[in-house]
Amino acid sequence: MMGGFDPASRRPLGRTGLLVSPVCVGCAPLGDMPETFGYSVSEERARETLLEVFRSPINFLDTAASYGDGESERRIGRVLRELGGLPEGYVLATKADRDPTTGDFSADQMRRSVERSLRLLGLERLQLVYLHDPEYLNEPGREPFEYMMAPGGPVEALQEMKDEGVIEHLGIAGGPVDLMVRFVESGAFEAAITHNRYTLVERSAGPLLEAAQERGVAVLNAAPYGSGILAKGPDAYARYEYREAPEKLVERVRAAERACRESGVPLAAAALQFSLREPRIASTIVGISRPERVRQTVELARHPIPEELWERLEALSP
Repeated sequence: MMGGFDPASRRPLGRTGLLVSPVCVGCAPLGDMPETFGYSVSEERARETLLEVFRSPINFLDTAASYGDGESERRIGRVLRELGGLPEGYVLATKADRDPTTGDFSADQMRRSVERSLRLLGLERLQLVYLHDPEYLNEPGREPFEYMMAPGGPVEALQEMKDEGVIEHLGIAGGPVDLMVRFVESGAFEAAITHNRYTLVERSAGPLLEAAQERGVAVLNAAPYGSGILAKGPDAYARYEYREAPEKLVERVRAAERACRESGVPLAAAALQFSLREPRIASTIVGISRPERVRQTVELARHPIPEELWERLEALSP
């Protein structure tokens, strides 16, 4: 049996009532973040990319207040104005962030972050807002989970904005799996983003997927290419999670690339579909920075993959 996924299909986003495409466009690169991604994205290229997304079968976009310190949201807002607002049937998610200069992660900062997102995006309400990267709390002696969940704290501020109708649904996005599991188990969130931790060559997000499934929390899996190595191959880009990849991981990617080549399947198609075929993942977030990448991503999602290749790749998994 040959695989392949239809990006025009829609999946329920947990218990939110929202229906989303299996692929979500990650808009971090559109915020022009060369220090993170190693390249720059002009305003016009970002505009052309977003217009291509809105012409594609993909209906789900993901951004954050911190991407380019608001630049990603501003550019999206400019295109939304051009289109006369967010087109019907589309889902746009953003994230509430700490102050990039002071590190302030207070309840007041959450309100400031959300209010700026509304202004930059040109929206009256936000469909889905994540508490973003709580592990970066810069409060000596304060533990991120307790601090975020404390009465009068950041999560309570976001919940109040949900009660006020400014936010429709609340999510959690972060790195450390054990910390993310605690947030999911709190019952305060309807969606959770993990990144660089559930790929062809890494499964460390497994406990988060299990905890989320038990509670009906939607999981979004970001960075299925491990920030690039699983799209370009280890010889072209030997970096994983934006840093130099360890040799053992490079060897696993090299073996996966060889297996894909022998089956006539692009490594990037296998990396993307590895995430798409996981039933506990509602949508897979792929960073896109050029208009042609939208069509390429749709083609990678649809590319037929024989079952025998999945068996070979599974044997290579950690």
